[in-house]
Amino acid sequence: MATMKSCLKSGLLIAGIAAGSWLNADKARAQDEQYPATITVAGGCFWCVEADFEKVEGVGDVVSGFTGGDVENPTYRQVTGGGTGHYEAVEIPFDPDVVDRRQLYDLFFRSIDPTDDGGQFCDRGPSYRTGIWVDDAEEREIAEAAKAAAEEELGQEIVTPIYDEAPFYLVDEYHQDYYKKDEIILTRRGPKSKANAYDFYREACRRDERIRELWGDDAPFLPSQA
Repeated sequence: MATMKSCLKSGLLIAGIAAGSWLNADKARAQDEQYPATITVAGGCFWCVEADFEKVEGVGDVVSGFTGGDVENPTYRQVTGGGTGHYEAVEIPFDPDVVDRRQLYDLFFRSIDPTDDGGQFCDRGPSYRTGIWVDDAEEREIAEAAKAAAEEELGQEIVTPIYDEAPFYLVDEYHQDYYKKDEIILTRRGPKSKANAYDFYREACRRDERIRELWGDDAPFLPSQA
């Protein structure tokens, strides 16, 4: 089982879940000023990655979308159906004066199963693989260092690739901030709010259970630590 590393400081980075929902134009401009830097990562279901990282102090409104493929403006159905090459991914805006890029990559590796190249948890297939996209050589060096440190700590090969920057396409509003929404939908267990449906999905998918098996106390987003 992994042990907590003082350099990660994950406990100090976790704050309350950020308020707000889908970005309108004015909010997006304000966020750009407050959170001038961004990382782009894929960690399986983008609902879960969004929910995790909006708990991090210094992070703004995380947005979900697709990247890494060769189809312009893909739909959710196209991507999950396969053949586009896209990953479900998120853009994480942050304030470098509060949290730096390396800390976010450290948190990212410890919030996924980076040993799995076939998807994540119960979500299988190319669109659910993990990945990191970087803009330049400096960002790549930071990401590679975080990957190497995570691999050494875990004691297993990490298969999460690091790619050069690619176009990022926003998913439709229905999927943005899914874990917060009170909108009622029909599920196999009857009517539920999206937030309750998300909680059920995350538990049924065993995401937190598997992360705990891999990372132990170094897993920053487990329910007991939220």
